[in-house]
Amino acid sequence: MYDSRPGLNSHRLVRLIQQAIGRCELQLDNLTVLTEAATGAYAVTPVVAAIAGAKKVFAIARSSRYGTLEQVKAQTLELAELAGVSDRLQFIAEKTEDIVAQADIITNSGHVRPINAQMIAWMKPTAVIGLMYEAWEFRPEDVDLLACRQKGIKVAGVNERHPGVDVFSFLGIMATKLLLDAGVSVYTSNILLLCDNPFSSFIERGLVNAGTNVDTVDTISAAPTDKTYDAILVALQPRPEPVLTATDAVLIAKYWPGTLVAQYWGDIERSAFVSHHIPVCPEIEPKPGHMGILPSAVGPEPIIRLQTGGLKAAEAIWRESLQFSKSAMEFVQLL
Repeated sequence: MYDSRPGLNSHRLVRLIQQAIGRCELQLDNLTVLTEAATGAYAVTPVVAAIAGAKKVFAIARSSRYGTLEQVKAQTLELAELAGVSDRLQFIAEKTEDIVAQADIITNSGHVRPINAQMIAWMKPTAVIGLMYEAWEFRPEDVDLLACRQKGIKVAGVNERHPGVDVFSFLGIMATKLLLDAGVSVYTSNILLLCDNPFSSFIERGLVNAGTNVDTVDTISAAPTDKTYDAILVALQPRPEPVLTATDAVLIAKYWPGTLVAQYWGDIERSAFVSHHIPVCPEIEPKPGHMGILPSAVGPEPIIRLQTGGLKAAEAIWRESLQFSKSAMEFVQLL
């Protein structure tokens, strides 16, 4: 599923990377970074680190449903060569003790995960893990926080609402894209937004700006039953159990028959929804705790902003012991 959209051409990606580095004042001079190599918008992460001055960037590269190993390497190298930093990149197949021990910053990226106790034991005491999302969104299966604390390894969440990052402003656009792909026009549509977290105002604003009529509640039981909706957009913070259960499916089938349930964030008991003939999107169920639409679905900008901000948060923590900077720490959310 190689992403060949023209808006992801290499010249544009490099330009967007340079702009993001400038906004965040990302400076990784003389640092070693361990991250992943990927395709599409996610190809940028090792290149961001290299352009920002990292002396060495180890990038774990593997084939996935998003692209072959050859495609991963080719796209990453094309970006790196265009930016003049290909000599700083080294593709690796696996995490090894020798490589992990060299890293000053380690990103919580797909191929790098899980960052478990064994991997943490390999890290140098001054290493920093960049969570690459906000602290309150933390998924315990990603990073062994107890092992980090026992070794004194800091984990830096990124403030996605920092003006230099501003990823949250894309949340409403992502919701619009999810609904459009499911056949809901958004403009003049009636949407019930289920949201119990900081995403709420950003999603609502994006939908309203697109001409949507939005009712926002934090639980399905609080929703008005005397209204009809084109879609119920579920953006509830994931829990160990589904955020919408079979009981909720019965309620939705009773009061809003034929209404689409759009799974933006938060796991739902899909089998119950199917049995009650409730249409659900996206068609492919997201992994537990993951979003139903990736930020990259609306273009490379949110990914480049997020990856650059995530590296900046890690950099700020790494440099904190050397020189405290209040402005740099505004990018950080510590776990």
